[in-house]
Amino acid sequence: MKVTAEDMGVLLLRVPAGLLLMGHGAQKLFGWFGGGGPEATGEMMTALGYPQGRLMGLAAGLGEFGSGAGIALGAATPLSSAGLITTMTNAAVSAHLSKGLWAQHGGFEYPLILATGAASLAVHGPGRLSVDAMLGCERKGLAWGLAALALGLGGAAAVLALRHRNTTTTSPAEPW
Repeated sequence: MKVTAEDMGVLLLRVPAGLLLMGHGAQKLFGWFGGGGPEATGEMMTALGYPQGRLMGLAAGLGEFGSGAGIALGAATPLSSAGLITTMTNAAVSAHLSKGLWAQHGGFEYPLILATGAASLAVHGPGRLSVDAMLGCERKGLAWGLAALALGLGGAAAVLALRHRNTTTTSPAEPW
């Protein structure tokens, strides 16, 4: 197989984004990379209005770590993309939306670009240098992208609906 510029382009998008998302999950799950681990993440989730903060923090960490791994490997790409969209939409709405767009002010720029990239990846597919392609189960196209977006936004809406509605917080600048 001859590796093309397109193969390399999608690989260069997938791997760093997936690994960085795994890192965010590891911060929540294990306290690695300067993260707070389950205790501090649970406290943050409670401050953001989520019930059972520790459990919700573990779910967010697992979502980020698992989706990040899937994105990096190009495995179960539409499902991995949906998981990334779910976690990043929750982060954008619960922790960043009130701070505006730009990341330097704690805004939702970073989760927005990751979620949009995930939707784009679901449309484009993970490319030939992926687990999906190696297993012959690559799923891509507009229908798969829209399905990932719908599943991701639906999952986010379900989790966001659990939050306490009258909670006002002063969350850390980089909680997710």
